[in-house]
Amino acid sequence: METATKVGVLRVSATGTTESGGRTVAGALQNQKVLRGIYYAFLTVLGLGFLFPLLWMIGTSLKSGPESLSDATSVIPRHPTLEGYRQAIDVLPRYFWNSVKLAFLNVVGLLVVASLAGYGFARIKFPGRDVLFLVVLGSALIPGIVYLIPQYVVFRDFGWVDTHYPLWVPRVMTPVFGTFLMRQFFLGIPKEIEEAARIDGASVFTTFRRVMLPLAKPALATVALFTFVDSWNDLLGPLVFLNSPDLQTLPVALALFQGEFFTNTPGLMAAATLTIIPIFVVFLLAQRYFVQGVVMSGMKG
Repeated sequence: METATKVGVLRVSATGTTESGGRTVAGALQNQKVLRGIYYAFLTVLGLGFLFPLLWMIGTSLKSGPESLSDATSVIPRHPTLEGYRQAIDVLPRYFWNSVKLAFLNVVGLLVVASLAGYGFARIKFPGRDVLFLVVLGSALIPGIVYLIPQYVVFRDFGWVDTHYPLWVPRVMTPVFGTFLMRQFFLGIPKEIEEAARIDGASVFTTFRRVMLPLAKPALATVALFTFVDSWNDLLGPLVFLNSPDLQTLPVALALFQGEFFTNTPGLMAAATLTIIPIFVVFLLAQRYFVQGVVMSGMKG
């Protein structure tokens, strides 16, 4: 009798514990779903906040001139028209090719210099290597506006003012960020791969070109994307070093839609929309390598 009572108590106790544990797990899952819903709602609101200027730009580019003035804050045009895009296409092609040319020169030149410099700082030992690398990094702390006037004087003496040289030669010859990123990436590649190539008789340059560079595609894509965006959006350089309208670039061309007393807002927004399309295309093409390059270059420092 005494034994049966004890067994009954144990059953009740065991059942009660199981039900309580189930309620606890169910409550935790319910709380997790609620927190996740709040998290996604917050991200959605935050994303719409960042997306609103882009939607407003596209919506305004489809408005007529009077509507852009009378209903400036709305995103959706009441009477959509492509007149702004027609005006933008009439103006932009000449400046578009100048921007493409400079972006191409900057990307190709900077990839060559940054990859060589990054490999040298990561793999080749020479006296003062680490100190020199710190000097290179330290140069990034100097704001570009500080040496703008000395640069102008030097380029004027070279006869480079009102040419495209000042817009790509300095950027290609001083790739601080690109050198840093490539160095970090090369440091993350196991040395055994490089040593195996050396044992097979490959020279330093052959090892760099045939072994290390193919492995560095993510870092190269990241450097190329940042360089392209930097060159594409450069406004100060063309304003300072270029005088001829035929040499100007897209950021300067956008100012043509603004007058002293009147601004062609639909035309300006249409031109801005067309201007950012190449950046989206390049980012979509390099997105996979871009994320991988950023992650892998930060693995070892």
